Amino acid sequence: MITNSKSTNRLDGKVALITGAARGMGEDHARAMIAEGARVVLTDVLDAAGHEVADSLGDRACYVHLDVTDRGQWSRAVARAIDEFGHLDVLVNNAGIVIPGRVDDFSIENWHRIIAVNLTGCFLGIAAAHGALRAASSSSIINISSTAGIKGYDLLAAYTASKFGVRGLTKAIALEFAADGIRCNSVHPGAIRTPMIEGFDLPQDHVAMHRIGLPTEVSGLVVFLASDESSFCTGAEFVVDGGETAGMATSLN
Repeated sequence: MITNSKSTNRLDGKVALITGAARGMGEDHARAMIAEGARVVLTDVLDAAGHEVADSLGDRACYVHLDVTDRGQWSRAVARAIDEFGHLDVLVNNAGIVIPGRVDDFSIENWHRIIAVNLTGCFLGIAAAHGALRAASSSSIINISSTAGIKGYDLLAAYTASKFGVRGLTKAIALEFAADGIRCNSVHPGAIRTPMIEGFDLPQDHVAMHRIGLPTEVSGLVVFLASDESSFCTGAEFVVDGGETAGMATSLN
């Protein structure tokens, strides 16, 4: 199994806020960033799990309840980051949900819910964090999209629309915030072994690497985008998908 590499303090002095950090990719991003010297505010709606993860990370982490669809909760989360650690350099918009279904049988409530969490949540977070990020000498917004922000998937119309939206929002923010010293990029994971995909049948015969990815394989990229190593990267898509979007691979069978 791939694990986070030995710390090289690539994020020394950085403070990050990560949504959806109680489990899955968000938890792994938090662990990877702390291993590289960052301090991290973990946020989620899964409070028991979030507190447990934060406690396991020691005094370089804290947990804040955050429903990403609530503007007021966003303001409080950003304020907590500043109160706890003094400033904010990195925002990782990782929270997301998926609800499959045919368009002709998909409830408007589910449509609104997916757009609210996956897309509007990013917008609200960026708006709430802008002032703090601008005050930092060099800051980074990392929006976790999906390969569904690169290509379409059947039975996932709402999810795909939301993730294409995240990709477009990223580019607009990159242009708007560059003068403020804020970079904004999107990350597009393929199938990653997290609680989100539990129960889904996801054969990977069509993918070049013929397997599902691990959260750690995304976290390395997140660390790069959070660090000053990516100082000339903004408005770009970074794909972590085992070659899925490269085209159709030959089946191993």
